[in-house]
This record gives sequence, structure tokens and C-alpha cells, in this order.
Amino acid sequence: MNQMTMSKPVQSKSRMKVDPITLQVIRGAFETIAEEMGHVLYRMSFSSIIRESQDLGAGLFDTDFNTLCESESTPMHIGSIPGYLRGIAETLEDGEWYEGDVVVHNHPYFGSSHTPDLAIVAPVFVKGRLVGFAANTAHHVDIGAATPGLIIDVPDVFAEGMLFAGTKLYRKGEPNRAMWNFIRRNSRAAQQLVADIEAQVASARLGAKRFVELIEKYGEDKVFGAAGQLMDYSERLMRQRIGDIPDGEYVAEGWLDDDGRNRDQRLKVKVTVRVEGDGVEVDLTGSADQTPTAYNVPFEGSTKVAAYCAFRKLLLDAATSDVRAPSNEGSFRPVKVTAPLGSIFNPRAPASAEARFTQCNRMIDLILRALAPVMPEQVIAGSSASISFAAYSGVRPSGDYWVFLEVNEGAYGGRPRSDGPDSIDNLMANTRNNPLEDLAMHIPMICDRYELRDDVPPGAGEFRGGIGVVKSQRVLTSAFITHESERHTDAPWGAFGGQDGTVGKCLIYNAARPDEAREMPSKFSGLAVEANDVMAYYSPNGGGYGSPLKRPARKVLEDVLDGFCTVEHARAAYGVVVDLDAETVDIPATEALRTRMGG
Repeated sequence: MNQMTMSKPVQSKSRMKVDPITLQVIRGAFETIAEEMGHVLYRMSFSSIIRESQDLGAGLFDTDFNTLCESESTPMHIGSIPGYLRGIAETLEDGEWYEGDVVVHNHPYFGSSHTPDLAIVAPVFVKGRLVGFAANTAHHVDIGAATPGLIIDVPDVFAEGMLFAGTKLYRKGEPNRAMWNFIRRNSRAAQQLVADIEAQVASARLGAKRFVELIEKYGEDKVFGAAGQLMDYSERLMRQRIGDIPDGEYVAEGWLDDDGRNRDQRLKVKVTVRVEGDGVEVDLTGSADQTPTAYNVPFEGSTKVAAYCAFRKLLLDAATSDVRAPSNEGSFRPVKVTAPLGSIFNPRAPASAEARFTQCNRMIDLILRALAPVMPEQVIAGSSASISFAAYSGVRPSGDYWVFLEVNEGAYGGRPRSDGPDSIDNLMANTRNNPLEDLAMHIPMICDRYELRDDVPPGAGEFRGGIGVVKSQRVLTSAFITHESERHTDAPWGAFGGQDGTVGKCLIYNAARPDEAREMPSKFSGLAVEANDVMAYYSPNGGGYGSPLKRPARKVLEDVLDGFCTVEHARAAYGVVVDLDAETVDIPATEALRTRMGG
């Protein structure tokens, strides 16, 4: 079978054993540098997807492309930059690095996560020798693709916009003016794009400067010796956690709605988790073949990254671990990823692979489902495990485009000891919402509704699923909308007796005629809308955890009073009899009903 598997990265060369105190000082320095790089990037950026949502990642890397540290930004960027660096090694302009170089890279068949995530890389030189890299990634508003801001229904990778592979924006410190002009002439949001790239350049250069300062203070041998020890430490922690999982093969399956073109043709996602000793393999064999649209996943930059993210969240979460694992290459080493070439998770070039996120989130959701029988106290029930990524755009009277990217929230599934969090990005996503005031200041749009979803309940359980969001955005001029989301047909799963959550939906209507709303598929491209047309998105509600009959009646009452559970649903799902007029629970009637229901 023709397939691609992850090869184990080359470990950084440890030159000396570093004492524990110095090791912790250098660890703190690494983490501070990565956070400072991320902070500079989002504070200097102009587009809201970076400036407000913080869709970015930043860190330092050695010459073997190992992650030495990375910012605590959105998990979707965790571990992605090494793939970019390996792709740059194959494509680098001039074939070598010089001091003062700055490279831009986004080619999905040379390691990138997807084309809108541009990486900016600055080499780090000490006494004329290349010792590492400072790099970051960020999602950009528009890189000249077939539809503004976001693409789904396109035929190949060349319709995704500008493709950069090892391209130097600066060579020996001098700007490549032809390339900068090319970028300016090929984006609908050129001013924002150039300004955001400049912010990335500033972040990377700062990281390189801080890396050199660290080496000058402690010495190259000590810094890289510490880096090696820290990576080994993260690896040991991950292997210890994996070793606690019983050996075996665990399988889960789910379905994606469609590929954005071929409606009513659902796409299978099959995840097999193989645990053997202190190592784990995520095998995606059996998932759907690659699609003819952009609904594919770059293997190096996204498929592997999703698996890394899943196990860091499951086994090394800071809130549930007694120790905090450094964010570096070590935690990736025990995780092997397999996906057949030609599948949705490992497409053959030149297939488009830009709309890749919901598949990654569903993969993580299914990893949790597969492991639930042997990790009941660590996993959660099904989350919305999607992402609502909407691109709104139009043309101003001046002839200039306006483009706005928005990520809408979802909901987590119920957890072993608490309800699923409401209205929040989940699993591989962690972007912040965009302030509505910021929207009205810059874009001809207005938000008509933004609140917790109340038309359907979340999955019932001892710990109920999280409640999704409903957001209604109205355009004030004629415009175009492209929308990528999921889970309109396959509800988030309930765990250990908990009930399934509820699917999402998307409506389009004119504000003057809301009764004429039409329900849209979960993903659509370049939809032309008129002034005062509204897109209303309802994210899925999470699945429940544990038997609903064990949920305290008081909590059921609170949900009823808050409008997130009807009196009828309280009775049918939870066996709780609520007196709405008195705002109380009928305790005797509830006890009798729960007994009849088997509670």
C-alpha cells in the first residue's frame, strides 16, 4: 500500500549536561522568547484574524528543525513549523542561508499547514555559523485565492492564491523589492497583508536576536545542552502517560457532511489508535479518498500536527497534570501518524488542501472516542469538533476590497467531573472572538445577534454537553460569503450513558424578511448576497457525559430557568419534574419518575 508515515526527527545534539538550576533558567528564557515573539506579532498586526483572534504560532528551532520552544497561542499551530522548515530545506532560494535572510513559505506540498498560514523564518547565526531559526506562522486575510479570504470549491492547489516555497523576502538584509511588489499586486487586502507580514518579520527578527543573546550569555554548548535535556524531559513525560494506557488497538469512526461541492456524499473519517508500550500510532487508513475540492488536509503541516495536539491535550494538559511539560519537540516523538497517500488526510499533488481544519478537529474528537473505554476519567464526550470559518467580502465605492475573516465558537462535550464549557473554540482551535465594536469600526457589517444557542438543548448527561453559539451577521452592502463548517448531519456523541448533542445549522435571510430563511449546507463558496442579508450560524451543542438520571435536579432546574432546557426535556431526558411557575423542582414526583426510568 502506498502510504506515508512520520519519521522520527533527528534529536538536537546535546553538548553538555546542564545543572538543574541553570536548566530551569534556560527553560524560562526559551518560553519567554516564544511568548514575546507571539506577543509582538499579534500586537503589531492589522487584520483582526491575527490582532484579535491570535491565529498564530511562534518559536525557536535548531538546525535539525526540532522545536525548542513555541508560544502558547492557538493549538492549531502546535508543532507545524518543523514541517515548514523541512519544506524550505528542499526549496530554499540560493540553496543556502545568509545572515540577514528572511524567508516566506506556505506551500502545502512542502510542509505548510495550509496556504493562508504564511511562515516567516529568520536564520540565527553565531560567529558566522548557522545555529538555528526563529520562525512564526499566522493566518492571513487574503493571499489572492479564487474567492476572497477563504476557498472551498476549487480544482487544485494553484487556485489557492500565492504559493511561496523557500522564497526570500530579504537576502543578506536587503529587501527583495520585486517580491514585495508581487505580494502587493496579488491580494484583495494588500495593505493588511503587507503590514501583517511586516509584523511577522519583526517577530522573527526579535526571536533571532533573543536567541543570540541567550547563547552569548550562557554559551552555545550550555544552551543546546539544556534544549536537548528539555526535549528529552518532555518526551519522557509523554511516554510515561502513554505507558499508562493499556496496549491495544482502539477504533472510532465518524462522518463529514460533504466536500463543499458534492452534496449528500458524506466523507468517512476512521481513526485507529495503536498503543504499544510507551509509543502510540494514529492510523487514518479507511478514511475517505481525497476530494476534488479544497477539502483535503496537508499531511506534514496539519494531519501530523492534529495528532500531536490530541495527545498533548489528552495526556499533558496543564490543568490536569501535576507537572508542566515544556512545549517542544520531545512531546511529538512518541506519536506516529499514518495516512494513505491519496486519502483526505494525505492528498496527492496538485489537489487543493486549504479547507483542512474541520477534518483535523474531527480526527481529535475520534481519538478521544476511540480511547474512551480505557480512559474514562480522562476523555470528554463529543464536542462540536468543527470550526465555523466565514469570509465576508465586498468592494468599496473606491474600488478597493474589504475582507473580513471570522471564527465562530462551538462547545465542548461533557466531562468526567463537570459540564462541557459553553460557546468556546474546542479541541484544536483556541482563537479568540472578534469584538463586535471592532467589526463595526472597520467593515460594513453589523451583528444582529450573538448569544448562547437556545433553540435546541445540549446533550443530556450527569454532566451535560456545552451550549453552542448563535451569531447573526448582517452585511450593509452587497457582498460575498464563503463558509466552512461541519457537523450538520453527525451529532456530537454522548459518553457513558450521556445523550448525543445536536447538529449545527446555517441560515441566510434578509433582515426585512426573516421568515424566508433558507438553510445552507455546512460549507459553501462565493455566495452573492445583498445589503441587509444575514448569515445566522448555529454551532453544534456538545454531547453529555454519564447518565442524565444522575444529574442533580437543581442543575436541571437552573438550565430550565436559564432557557437552555424546556420543562418537557427536563422530564423526558433527566426525569426531573419542574414547576415553572414556582421555579422549583417537585422532589417526590422527580424521585418517582426517575425510579420508573431506571435511575
